[in-house]
Amino acid sequence: MKTIRRAFADLSPGQIHYAECGNREAPAVLLLHQSPRSWMEYREVLPLIGAHRRAIAMDTVGFGDSAAGDAPASIEQWARVAGELLEALKIARVDVVGHHTGGVIAVELAASFPRRVRGLVLSSTPYTNAAFRKARAERPPIDEVEPSQDGAHLAALWQRRQGFYPAGRPELLEAFVRDALKASGSPEDGHRAVAAYRMEDRIHLVTQPTLLIRATDDPFASPHADELHEHLANARIVDIEGGMVPLPDQMPGAFARTVLDFLETLP
Repeated sequence: MKTIRRAFADLSPGQIHYAECGNREAPAVLLLHQSPRSWMEYREVLPLIGAHRRAIAMDTVGFGDSAAGDAPASIEQWARVAGELLEALKIARVDVVGHHTGGVIAVELAASFPRRVRGLVLSSTPYTNAAFRKARAERPPIDEVEPSQDGAHLAALWQRRQGFYPAGRPELLEAFVRDALKASGSPEDGHRAVAAYRMEDRIHLVTQPTLLIRATDDPFASPHADELHEHLANARIVDIEGGMVPLPDQMPGAFARTVLDFLETLP
């Protein structure tokens, strides 16, 4: 198994943490996690992609071991810092993989840095527009719970996610709760940033070849794949049957194979 190396880069928000695996001379792949997770979402995926590429999973600003910085949480800021990391690592050209929130960041990264991003993999990524923002505003917070003296809020975090995670895999929920508690701000900050992002104003700038991964059992994101496909001229959809909200760490083998198969098709 390939060794995972961990490090920090001094960027505009402060120290940004990342993990990488594979030959540093190989083509680079940047992996962006959902919120409120961390690079650990890709812990099992990194060595699989790292066997063929230089695989890098960063902690989004304010999550995992990355500094929170002073700027308000936003998709635009997170994409800008991802660009700073690529600059710090002297990576001129990269393929970008994003899951849930990470996919929204990946869209903005591709729109902002078209010459730097070669290809995109958007896994379980929502299409955010006026209808999305309205629906999100009318729905209760997803991961925000009021702290309680007896620790009941920890069980509440678990229970809110439990129906969207595979039965018999408590370690996946444990990983989620650990990351949610580690977030610098509210675990809800990522969802708020996604809801505020005007993807409809930016997606026309994304011309890179794009793979849309649809986790068939993810009720939040799978309905968005067709919508994204309509707005991305150079995209195709691949389904991963049985995939749920924690797809990369639920099914790392299927996820990595799907990503690598797509990357092999790029010029």
